[in-house]
Amino acid sequence: RLVRATRKLPLTLIAGAPLRHGSTLYNCAVVFTQGKVLGVVPKTYIPDYGEFYENRWFASGAGISDEHIAVAGQQADFGADLTFEVNGAEFGIEICEDLWTAAPPSSQLALNGAKVIFNLSASPESVGKHAYLRQLVAQQSGRAIAAYVYCSAGFGESTTDLVFAGNAVIAENGCILREAARFSPDEQLIVADVDIERLEFERRRNTSFRANEGATENTVIEMEIPEGLRGVALDRDIDPMPFVPKDEADRSERCEEIFRIQSHGLAQRMVHTRSEKAVVGISGGLDSTLALLVTARTFDFLHLDRAGIIGITMPGFGTTDRTYNNALE
Repeated sequence: RLVRATRKLPLTLIAGAPLRHGSTLYNCAVVFTQGKVLGVVPKTYIPDYGEFYENRWFASGAGISDEHIAVAGQQADFGADLTFEVNGAEFGIEICEDLWTAAPPSSQLALNGAKVIFNLSASPESVGKHAYLRQLVAQQSGRAIAAYVYCSAGFGESTTDLVFAGNAVIAENGCILREAARFSPDEQLIVADVDIERLEFERRRNTSFRANEGATENTVIEMEIPEGLRGVALDRDIDPMPFVPKDEADRSERCEEIFRIQSHGLAQRMVHTRSEKAVVGISGGLDSTLALLVTARTFDFLHLDRAGIIGITMPGFGTTDRTYNNALE
């Protein structure tokens, strides 16, 4: 019904479904566009701990490759290694538990070329779990140098045993772009533009990523769809000050970290050169003030007398009395 109802839309869709292949049942993600089922990706890791007992129903899709499955009256590619390319943008899929494992399938999918990873999930809530989930999504997007789109079950899918909060997160290369409101009784849609070209550039620049790229073969399913739904504006937040945290506590922590890095760097240099004195040119501006503070912190760290710090004013034609007096102060 979903395939039929969306056949005229310029969209590629992914839906979760339990599907039988031979005599075995798999937990699957079905990819379809414009009335055609393009492929089916089975879940690799089937949890059987805590509140999970999926092995009672589902088998692992690990190792399944180059096979076909019947779904929605069609024959489709079936395999855990499938990736899909929409108008040149390649994506891969993993399901729920796959993300939580020591070696998520998305890592290999990214090395095989997927720039976006989608995760269809039914992850129940417990105290403190959401913060860890956000870290997982953000970190995996950074580790894979990819966009990561996570979508979990919501209010209407909660049971007498488990609660689902409707988590949805879009992350890109370590940063979260969008999040849904948790514990909402209403349907939600979160949307963000991800920068595919930036991800491609970061992968070219990262020699560690390039060293493992394309180590295994996989099947890529390509498709072209009309771009009639392209937005008129960029649906993405651009931080005008990316290096300055907005939150005051985070900003203070960032500044203190910078301060410590500078002080430790100078301390190592002084120890290496066996220096016990430092000469600092003081202009009265911010840069030389910071240099003086870093030097003072370094001397404290090395248990050196601050009298060994020699500040020299260097007034020029443009120096005002105000900046000169600032330097002296």
